[in-house]
Amino acid sequence: MAPIHLLFIVFIDLCWAMNMIAVKVAVDAVEPLAAVTLRYAIALLVTLPFIRWVPGRMRLIATTAIIAGAGFMLFVNTSLAVTDNVAALAIAAQLGAPFSLILAVIFLGERIRWIRIAGVTLAFVGIVIMGFDPAIWSERLGVGLTVISSLLWAVGSLLFRRLQGVPVMNIHGWLALISVPILGAASLIFEPGALVSSFSAPLGVWGWIAFSAIFSSLVGHAGMSWLLQKYDVSVIVPLTLPTPLISAGVAVFYFDLPITTGLVVGALVSFVGVAIITLRSAKKEPEIAEQWVRRARR
Repeated sequence: MAPIHLLFIVFIDLCWAMNMIAVKVAVDAVEPLAAVTLRYAIALLVTLPFIRWVPGRMRLIATTAIIAGAGFMLFVNTSLAVTDNVAALAIAAQLGAPFSLILAVIFLGERIRWIRIAGVTLAFVGIVIMGFDPAIWSERLGVGLTVISSLLWAVGSLLFRRLQGVPVMNIHGWLALISVPILGAASLIFEPGALVSSFSAPLGVWGWIAFSAIFSSLVGHAGMSWLLQKYDVSVIVPLTLPTPLISAGVAVFYFDLPITTGLVVGALVSFVGVAIITLRSAKKEPEIAEQWVRRARR
């Protein structure tokens, strides 16, 4: 791998890790639905020139946008709005990997051997260990919402695989275009006046919202798609493993969060499980992608 591309992956990892802070600051200053509506509005402005109609794929694009866009971000922002110890959410978000594997088994008929079964088990055991920590138990609502968001992310990742061949900026443009009215309407109903009052938020808050829209949603995902066109999945995916640990560490430092035994042990156990799944699944990814392409052509 070219050194410049390796540095780019590290940059993406940092962008995704810092996004935990960005979203938490935004939802503390602005209502969660309003914050994510503004995030997608900024992403829409950036991607508007790339939006094109994709014949025969629009239903799938719309479904992906509702699940991986509006639905996923609704739970992410709400979980951060009701949680103080956001480091726990960074660890719980790792469940996207085992959920993706479970869905691949259910819907793609993929067969997994004991090593990845052990990885799935460890990933969930780590979250359970965290849950028994009194400091984390008080954050159970936020952790639960994050688990739901991880499941939606996993469903969305499978849908994204079926959109192979569609330019990533076009996909994210449609994702933003469809998500903005849905989230905006939800904010108007459940957060009366939040969207209007958000325009008086400090400039720093707007900076974090813009960071989420550009560096996390666009640079991160579009950049990763570009890298996957140049390198095998087995090369790229393992390099994203540090993201949740960096995210948890940054959150602890930035928000001055307590580091409890349950958090550390649970994080390590869960991370080992996710690492097993990621490293083993990366080798299986091309085969899974071929299955999606065959099904999409039927």
